[in-house]
Amino acid sequence: MPANRVAIVGAALSDCGRVPDKTAMGLMAQSARAAIADAGLSKQDIDGFGGHGSLLPPIEVSEYLGLHPSWVDSTNVGGSSWEVMARHAAAAIAAGEIDVALLTYGSTARSDVKRRLRPSAAAMSTAGAMQYEAPFGATLIAKYAMAARRHMIEYGTTVEQLAEVAVAAHEWAARNDNAFERERITAEDVAAAPMLAEPFTAKHVCLRTDGGGAVVLASERVAKDCAKEPVWVLGSAESASHVSMSQWGDFTTSAAAQSGPAAFAQAGVSPADIDVCQLYDSFTSTVLLTLEDLGFCAKGEGGPFIGSGALRPGGALPTNTDGGGLACCHPGMRGMFLMVEAVRQLRGECGPRQVDGARLACVHAMGGFFTHSATMILGRQ
Repeated sequence: MPANRVAIVGAALSDCGRVPDKTAMGLMAQSARAAIADAGLSKQDIDGFGGHGSLLPPIEVSEYLGLHPSWVDSTNVGGSSWEVMARHAAAAIAAGEIDVALLTYGSTARSDVKRRLRPSAAAMSTAGAMQYEAPFGATLIAKYAMAARRHMIEYGTTVEQLAEVAVAAHEWAARNDNAFERERITAEDVAAAPMLAEPFTAKHVCLRTDGGGAVVLASERVAKDCAKEPVWVLGSAESASHVSMSQWGDFTTSAAAQSGPAAFAQAGVSPADIDVCQLYDSFTSTVLLTLEDLGFCAKGEGGPFIGSGALRPGGALPTNTDGGGLACCHPGMRGMFLMVEAVRQLRGECGPRQVDGARLACVHAMGGFFTHSATMILGRQ
């Protein structure tokens, strides 16, 4: 690691769930102000800015916040964008180009649907390269369902094992006052939900909510004087795979198989050292492939590993401790929320859902249809 270490020194969420009285810009501003205050800094300390939300360019958001950054990042690779921005910001800070970077996100995805402001699923499925797959029924959810079915055929994974991802998420959400769905569920409840794309019922699929979040990264010099214990960026890596389903070589392996080992190697730790995971869970199968590709279990063993209850409170690998996108919140791109929850866990701020003794966290986000992966290893030392 470079001599100038980098830490996340501030982390906060905006209002989440149903927030019809706020715009995406308002959610970004709310979380940004809270994250800066969480760090014990002021907006005058911010010299780097990254983020976007609901098509808002970062320079517009930066102006709204009253910032004058000398470094700006507008990376958009879907849900993993904020882990990539954090990687870029850490590199700029380590190189001495900037001292403090603020990253933000905000979306009113749920409220926009109610207002009929969101593009239709059909429109999104026929843009760019996807236009060649949509006529055959390959919508986004259908693609994920096909990937899940391929894993089931190859390795004997069962729908009950996939359902356990959702059951575990709701167990965590029941301990989180801010989760959108706080009721506990069973595998039978998952099976009884409306069928969307076999083998996925609605409970295999992430929520659609409003919400936003922000994190502040700083150099070691700045971090030592911040208000909270710093959470160090120990390793980070990214990898891109494909956009079209027809260009995905193996439906059971994601780009996490490249980004994960690289991030662990940079951090000098292994999956066995990790205390808590925050993994992108757009669908239950997203978690299945991610666990295998990051090395928490061997390829094909994700089903039994999940079925053992490993992801639940008290399990071998506490995962998505806020309830994840399946039960807590998912405003369209969830990568920011993974970092915020990881920071809170490592600081010991999570109350009833706190993982005892958490010192190392693995954050992994995904963009598109298993298209892009970004992995971060965060630690208290």
